[in-house]
Amino acid sequence: MDFLGLRTLTVISDAEKMIRKRQPNFNIETVPLDDKRTYAMFSKGLTYGVFQCESVGLRSVLTRLKPQNIEDIIAVISLYRPGPMDSIDDYIENRHHPERMHYKAPQLKEILDVTYGCMVYQEQVMQIFRSLAGYSFGRADVVRRAMSKKKHKVMEQEREYFIHGQTDEHGNTVCCGCVANGISESAANSIFDDMSSFASYAFNKSHSAAYAVVAYRTAYLKCHYPCEFMSALLTSVIDDTAKIAAYIADCTRMGIRVLPPSANASVLAFAPTDHGEIRFGLLAIKNLGKGFIRTITEERAQNGNFTDFYDFCKRLYGKEFNKRAVEGLIKSGALDNLGLNRREMLQNLPDILAGLEGESRRNLDGQLDIFSIGETEPIAYAPKYQHCAEFPPAERLQMEKEATGLYLSGHPMAEHVTLSEKLHVARISDLCDAGDDQLSRITDGSPVKLLAIVTAVKKKTTKNDTTMAFVTVEDLYGSIELLVFPKIYAQFSHLLQAGNILLVDGRVSLREEESAKVIPDRIAPCPNADSIGESTPLPSAQAENPTQKKQPIPHEIQTGLMLLVDTLNSPQDRKVKNLLSVFEGNIPVYLYYNDTRKKYVSARGVDVNPPLLNELKLLLGEKGVMLK
Repeated sequence: MDFLGLRTLTVISDAEKMIRKRQPNFNIETVPLDDKRTYAMFSKGLTYGVFQCESVGLRSVLTRLKPQNIEDIIAVISLYRPGPMDSIDDYIENRHHPERMHYKAPQLKEILDVTYGCMVYQEQVMQIFRSLAGYSFGRADVVRRAMSKKKHKVMEQEREYFIHGQTDEHGNTVCCGCVANGISESAANSIFDDMSSFASYAFNKSHSAAYAVVAYRTAYLKCHYPCEFMSALLTSVIDDTAKIAAYIADCTRMGIRVLPPSANASVLAFAPTDHGEIRFGLLAIKNLGKGFIRTITEERAQNGNFTDFYDFCKRLYGKEFNKRAVEGLIKSGALDNLGLNRREMLQNLPDILAGLEGESRRNLDGQLDIFSIGETEPIAYAPKYQHCAEFPPAERLQMEKEATGLYLSGHPMAEHVTLSEKLHVARISDLCDAGDDQLSRITDGSPVKLLAIVTAVKKKTTKNDTTMAFVTVEDLYGSIELLVFPKIYAQFSHLLQAGNILLVDGRVSLREEESAKVIPDRIAPCPNADSIGESTPLPSAQAENPTQKKQPIPHEIQTGLMLLVDTLNSPQDRKVKNLLSVFEGNIPVYLYYNDTRKKYVSARGVDVNPPLLNELKLLLGEKGVMLK
């Protein structure tokens, strides 16, 4: 048994509790597994936030497959991983055109028919050994395990038994073999090869089915109870600003408004309203502890809503109250409806706190002023407020960003949505997903174009006494760091200022155990939407030096550097790509992968030299590195 601690189970449970407030009998265990609206949502790839189905690559597979039942979801989750993913195209083709299915032996039809002629599960491997070659259950599982661990000596011995059968020392048949069942030797060899390459990565169906049920249930909730599901989902990532931003963007796409935080309406977590909206959770505001949030909600429940800013401070003073927490509430907009604007609240807060502190001291000393004689409690009076104009919209947005990590009342990039579509720029959230999704089409070195606002710039002096910068940029869907190396920094440093909206042309950088980054090649100010055609070139670094000539490529290595790598996205593969990024040049690189048997052309060329070749040979062996 495999027990997993899944955050998604908490999301489902929290959503279920919210739904029961209006549908007391709702039970996630009883939702139908054949809901057409849910499968239509899968088919459109609208599965951001759905368990196992939110990566860019898998959403693309779902739109091509157009799943119609839970078997399709089980199969997709099993196929979308190294090894079996080679069968995705065949599965989709056969799913839509079953008449094109072909079996290498008639006995395979009963085993593979449910997966449209493709080998998808470990159980199918065991069934093939049983049905085609007469293996026992136990023996089939032993061989399946040997295959998954790539025990080549055992596998070659079993190949002989699988094809021609085996007898024990007494002449008794242990297994009859494929040939005895009317299957040709060549077909049996081919089937064994298919199983060998597949078994190393295959899921067992029970594991995939459990995952698929969780995936389906989250999709069902998103489809039929979107406010409750998205509230639970947002709460589950309350400490992850990037995820919150991406999920709020998805709420906007679904037509669900995420309301800003409010001291009179918000609770600890994100919560659905009675009008089909979601209210921002107070716990997402920085410097605001659970204790103070509980104090706010309990005071509100017992004595009603806060009537103005002074009423809020007076009723909470001395109860987990602290100045930084109140400043965070002001900057986030949570106190916007209490009579004063944000600048006024921040300016008057010190005087209010001083008055409350004085009142608290008088109460402790038992002192009453002349106006308090005859009253049961001393009376505190609101100070005379200093009134002033509100902060400009851009400054308010920046305050919200400081308090929550997000822009709440708007976004600087909102007005550039049409321009982004016109320029065909990438969503930052998709780049961040690619770092977690090993099968994404976005790989290390992939070209990328971004339109985003600069939110932070950190400069660094290199060993060569040049300057580079780490620049954080953000669009509507997330944020990412730009690694601006000295040459590019020298040319475009004047643009790298917080608040500037930039068009960036560069390459994705994916490193193990690190979040995705972008290495810019060219940077430009935000263009005018009216001046953009289908393709607008960015200012090129090379355009500044028109006299600079590329070094000629020696004739004997004109066609490039060939590298033979065991497994796509393995530690070995990442080390190779890291090494190539250090020796950047003009010679093309071709990567061949043993596991997928596919060839890729690297997005960046290299400068071939002895140190590079020596390091590559240490990683890949002499036969893994070729200049042709």
